[in-house]
Amino acid sequence: MDEVVFFNPGNSIGNFHDYNEAVQTAQIYRARHAQSGHVLVVKSPQGEPSFDIFLADQKLGNQITENESSKRYTVSKEL
Repeated sequence: MDEVVFFNPGNSIGNFHDYNEAVQTAQIYRARHAQSGHVLVVKSPQGEPSFDIFLADQKLGNQITENESSKRYTVSKEL
């Protein structure tokens, strides 16, 4: 089962239509900012395939689902 997480879209490090490009960019970001912690590549469940990169510690709790600034994502890869 896929892990569903919530993030504020404004905290995204980058947005990509190509999964491989998103993973490659996340790997580069992780290498350059090792002190930042884990980096997640997540997929938006709506519309055309879209992948965002977020820092894992920016994840919002599930109780914040009512918040208009949060958006639901599915984790594709954790680095």
